[in-house]
Amino acid sequence: MKQDKEIILGIDPGTVIMGYALIAVAGNSVSLITMDVLRLASKKDIYERLQMIHEKVCGLITMHKPTTFAIEAPFFGKNVQSMLKLGRAQGVAIAAAMQYSINVTEYSPKKVKQSITGNGNADKEQVWKMLQRILMLQEKPQYFDATDALAVALCHHYQTTSPLGKKEKGLKGWGDFVAKNEGRIKK
Repeated sequence: MKQDKEIILGIDPGTVIMGYALIAVAGNSVSLITMDVLRLASKKDIYERLQMIHEKVCGLITMHKPTTFAIEAPFFGKNVQSMLKLGRAQGVAIAAAMQYSINVTEYSPKKVKQSITGNGNADKEQVWKMLQRILMLQEKPQYFDATDALAVALCHHYQTTSPLGKKEKGLKGWGDFVAKNEGRIKK
């Protein structure tokens, strides 16, 4: 059973720029709490960057008290070193959430895009335009990393509230779904 108000922290991990966004969900209403980026100076070594990521995520958790944490999974690229660095950044952010006993869910970039736009191959501009429409946002952020984090948080909301997004075990078609969800049927 979900709480009356849920706060979702979405993270777009990065070792140079990490996007973050928090949304509040109350019933069918979704509102933006904050969305921004953590810029990690390219002059600092990777361990200093990882420490900054950990501190930022812990600070966001302490300030906003999210009930769930969603993060974008690193996509497979040709540069193995970049992939390893991104994986470390993601791991540090996840460890921060786990430190506060917050449930963590990971989404592939394709799943996030598909959830927001209906197209798993949408570009960042398309994702932003759809986020603007859904949440009635006006001002375009300086970095798409922030909007990517917002998309991750909203994707998590959609995946956990839609009967189509949930992967129920043991359901044997629509008849079984209806039998197990009688309270959802409008007559």
